[in-house]
Amino acid sequence: MSGVWIFDKNGVARLIPNPTRESFEQKEPPYPGTATAPGARPRVLVYLPANHVIRSYTELEQRLAELGWTRYYNSNQPNLLQFHKSDNSAHLISLPNNFDSFKSHNMYDIVVQNRSFFEVRDLE
Repeated sequence: MSGVWIFDKNGVARLIPNPTRESFEQKEPPYPGTATAPGARPRVLVYLPANHVIRSYTELEQRLAELGWTRYYNSNQPNLLQFHKSDNSAHLISLPNNFDSFKSHNMYDIVVQNRSFFEVRDLE
């Protein structure tokens, strides 16, 4: 990798591949990062039939219930919010209890199991 590594005041490094004067003056990346991918564009989960961005677990649970998913209460995993398709199915969606910890890999888990109904998009 060629370029210049810049360290911010917290000691976090970022690579500037083709440095210019303007790139050194830029304080923050144009898209603030997430906890799992610094500098990555934030993503949102979209319910396609209504073209609606999911902004809470209440909304998500309502949409999943419409698709036949039910809440699964697992006392062995109290830090997870889980949904299953049916008692006869191995399909399970596991999410962190706190919606603030809901990351893109959780969104893709929902999309893979409900391809026609959900999509992950870059936040615009």
